[in-house]
Amino acid sequence: MDAERSKKHRDSLGRADVPVWLSPDRIPEQWETELNHELNISIGRPLISSPRHGAVSGGAKGVHELLQRNRQWAAETVRDSPYFFEKLSRAQSPEILWIGCSDARVPPNQILNLKPGDVFVHSNVANEVVHSDLNCLSVIEYAVVHLKVKHIIVCGHYGCSGVKAALSRQEFGLVDNWLRSIKDLYIEHKAHFLALEQPKQKLNLLTELNVTKSVYNVCHTRIVQNAWKAGQELSVHGWCYSIEDGEIRDLNVTMADESCVEPIYQRAMEKEASEIQASTNIPQSPRRLHSGPHPLKTADLF
Repeated sequence: MDAERSKKHRDSLGRADVPVWLSPDRIPEQWETELNHELNISIGRPLISSPRHGAVSGGAKGVHELLQRNRQWAAETVRDSPYFFEKLSRAQSPEILWIGCSDARVPPNQILNLKPGDVFVHSNVANEVVHSDLNCLSVIEYAVVHLKVKHIIVCGHYGCSGVKAALSRQEFGLVDNWLRSIKDLYIEHKAHFLALEQPKQKLNLLTELNVTKSVYNVCHTRIVQNAWKAGQELSVHGWCYSIEDGEIRDLNVTMADESCVEPIYQRAMEKEASEIQASTNIPQSPRRLHSGPHPLKTADLF
């Protein structure tokens, strides 16, 4: 990532200062109020919504409407591709494992323009990969050992409420324990954050660092290590999605064998530091993974 594009994305979010327990001064009340307001809005949005059909009402009526939509989708799919479900029901053979955030605005198949069956998906709050999470590890094992995926993509997104919550003084319950690793990540790279003037820059930086650290953690699982030792073709990628424009940014931390893990991780950390020092106020559009009128295919991504 170049310094100008990185600067733009770090500037793109709402205001949120450093955690109060780390800041030498108290977080300005206005910034804390704005952050809490954003979090309350995020939590208070309708549970089920669709940009195509609008919000779904709650209760039994809302669930019934979902079933109607399912039948409509199935009928349209069969009309467009009569043998689609017959082929899909035979087996799944995705080449991609997607580890992303549970945020409803980041559906992997849609933002990659891929069909059902193309992506094996694991989601959690703030796209975390930690070695104590048996759920995530089980998904990685099944994807690597049994499905033989060729790519593991850890994808975060700018404006992540989980990352915002990690920087907030509010208590949210059990999720506070889950977000502890993100708070620890801030401590680990505190010097980088102190070099930034705008709180919103810090928020975007933490989002990117969280993705990079999760990529690093994926590569250090016994599952991935054994796959590489066996000569299995497997690459781990770190991406960030912008909800504001629908584009994905490659953080350039792809790791394809054991020997490159530490060098790439250290290079990414050093690059963040140098880009912070060289950052400017000139905005620039994020890198496009694909351009032109044609939809993305799996082969186009890599």
